[in-house]
Amino acid sequence: MRFWDWQADARRTTRWLLLLFAGCVLVSLAAVHGGLTLAWWLLFSHAGMDYPKGFVLTNVGVTLLLILGGWWLTREELSQGGQKLAQRIGARQARPTQGQAEQQLCNIVQEMCVAAQMQPPQVVVLARTDAINAFAAGWTQDDAIVAVTQGALDYLTRDEMQGLVAHELSHLKEGDTLLNMQLAGMVSGLELVYNFGDTVRERGGLAWWFGTVVMAAGFVGWCSGRLLKAAVSRQREYLADARAVQWTRSRDALGGVLRKVMTQRQAAAQFRGGWRGDARSHAGLNHPLVQHMLLAETPDSSKLEHWLDAHPPLEARVERIYGRPMRGLPLRACAANP
Repeated sequence: MRFWDWQADARRTTRWLLLLFAGCVLVSLAAVHGGLTLAWWLLFSHAGMDYPKGFVLTNVGVTLLLILGGWWLTREELSQGGQKLAQRIGARQARPTQGQAEQQLCNIVQEMCVAAQMQPPQVVVLARTDAINAFAAGWTQDDAIVAVTQGALDYLTRDEMQGLVAHELSHLKEGDTLLNMQLAGMVSGLELVYNFGDTVRERGGLAWWFGTVVMAAGFVGWCSGRLLKAAVSRQREYLADARAVQWTRSRDALGGVLRKVMTQRQAAAQFRGGWRGDARSHAGLNHPLVQHMLLAETPDSSKLEHWLDAHPPLEARVERIYGRPMRGLPLRACAANP
């Protein structure tokens, strides 16, 4: 895997997607104003009525206020910090003195932080979660966490745990948690425009026409924003995968993790009717604030096929790491190595 090339490609694609996202917001502003202008012209042009004073400023100002208001509300919800989020989903602080596996995890986090030249985050464990998974969160270095599931502790070798931790540290070092927070806020703002149009529409009469225009513009902007946000998130996952290969100098480190996740999900779907029926498998991971942060998205977490998935397919990530398709690896309980 040419990890330097993949990193450059992921960063370049991210920049283009962010420009498109900014364009989506601007187009939404223009669409609301243009739609309201057209509605006014259709309804009142025959009566010779001019546009009200401040018509443009009001249209753009109210729309921008809704978008920024939705962004601010979501930002406030998400800015409580990584440690608060860990508490909300039932994670606990790692206990290196009470088990060899958690001692090894804490050691690996320290080692990989040296390789990444960054301050070590707090290590937490989702002790009730059997799925192999992890996530990183935190808006500042002092509040950053790396959360690892019990399934990862049980089934990953030391090298594979290094790959998993390196992937999550990349998200912290590259500022992906902050980026996702900002994009989620803007998407919420575009949704607020849609909801505002729906509210105006319910009043009937002339308000129905103007509300319909705002609602339509907001819906298009909201859907486009969600698609672009998911696309950005997928590129950041590819970037974190490449970072993990760079820092561990091994394809099998992270590659082994992803291949074991593939096996775990295939076995669960075959013998237990799918993971959605197993409450313990993904305990704590289905929280809406966590989904986009995970190493691997929980199954069936997205609608509209896979357009809104925050992660690329596991098979595609594995193929990119190895340069060819690879099968899943068998799951065996791994005794932690000191």
